[in-house]
Amino acid sequence: MEIDLRNKVALVTGGSKGIGKGAAQALSEAGATVIICARDQKELEETAREISGKTGNKVLPIPADVTNAEEVEQLIAKAKSGAGDIDILVNNAGGIGETGDFEDIAEEVYMRLYDLNVVAMVRLIKAVLPDMKEKKWGRIINMSSENGLQPYPDMIPYDLTKAAILNLSKALSKALGKYNILVNSVSPAFILTPLVDGMMQGQAQQKGISKEKAEKEFLAQNRPDIVLQRPGTIAEVGAAVVFLASEQASFITGTNLRVDGGSVASI
Repeated sequence: MEIDLRNKVALVTGGSKGIGKGAAQALSEAGATVIICARDQKELEETAREISGKTGNKVLPIPADVTNAEEVEQLIAKAKSGAGDIDILVNNAGGIGETGDFEDIAEEVYMRLYDLNVVAMVRLIKAVLPDMKEKKWGRIINMSSENGLQPYPDMIPYDLTKAAILNLSKALSKALGKYNILVNSVSPAFILTPLVDGMMQGQAQQKGISKEKAEKEFLAQNRPDIVLQRPGTIAEVGAAVVFLASEQASFITGTNLRVDGGSVASI
């Protein structure tokens, strides 16, 4: 099955590193023109050059803070000027926020994280909808997490926002289906991002073992729920995003695609 996204324009928020970078590269490999946004301009430009160098396709870096309405407005204007109307929106920007005991986490933490993980997503969706509605074609892919389905007691602010993303995606799929705009979510678990990779390398050095062995020990001790007992890769999440953006997924909307190695216990 070959996925062809030539003549499509994709915007990936939080696209300079990690899962966002992987999604941007996968979309570019499928032929899409890709816009990546994040706050760090230098990192964005380096990522854009790297992906474009690998795929030969245009990657446009535009710095923006998605929690700032004015910057989002400018982002969309620059994206349309530099690449055209946005066909595919990958809402990946977000954060984990403060973790710890429920009683110790201030209300302000919840508000800040909700603004970043949920309200910013709403803002981006509203910004791209007019053109998608006019063309009667669009793909909106919202990055959630296993935490949205299987909450962790030391990550409650994050858990709540990721559950909200699942609800938002389902509700919008019903509201926008008549415009042929498909809305889905992706829920990864324990993906080998640079952050996780660094953590595993640190444990390996501390114990004097290989990184692979450190990963196996960590998973066995801390994540026995991941039935495949390995980390997921950024490329695997990217492949899920590309599939949901493709014509092959044209009858899929309102779905949450779990890329979690079997960690979530529910059906």
